[in-house]
Amino acid sequence: SCPTIISRSEWGAKSPKSTKRLKQNPPPYVVIHHSDGAECTSLKSCKSRVNGIQNYHMNNKGWQDIGYNFLIGGDGNVYEGRGWGIWGSHVPKYNSKSIGICVIGNFMNKKPSTQQLTTLENLISCAKENNYIASDYHLIGHRQGSRTSCPGNELFNEIK
Repeated sequence: SCPTIISRSEWGAKSPKSTKRLKQNPPPYVVIHHSDGAECTSLKSCKSRVNGIQNYHMNNKGWQDIGYNFLIGGDGNVYEGRGWGIWGSHVPKYNSKSIGICVIGNFMNKKPSTQQLTTLENLISCAKENNYIASDYHLIGHRQGSRTSCPGNELFNEIK
């Protein structure tokens, strides 16, 4: 079953400047990220974090929208970013053929919560069951597609 997804309107998203469909749909890759910032543990604090990430991506980086397709808060909720089937901005070589999921927090030296990992697993299972990702998808960490420490050593160890 699919986890609850907090919609863009529920977290107060700005409208994207533009959207583009994925080149390969269902996409063959799922790319995992960490936000590399503070964690959030309640609906209120997570909505605020997701808003902050969207503002940073649109205002500081000049992107069309929040870079990720989905984000997972420390409250165990999934937050809709660009959503299913939409081209993200999270790993240049993979943007046209992947879904990018960001786990909110910094996981260099600390594991994500059990709840975050369970939600991540459920979101991916849901995507596979509903053909939102290829049935033989590859799960990779951001560092496997770019020179970066993202998604942090501890989260990377959980997914590899």
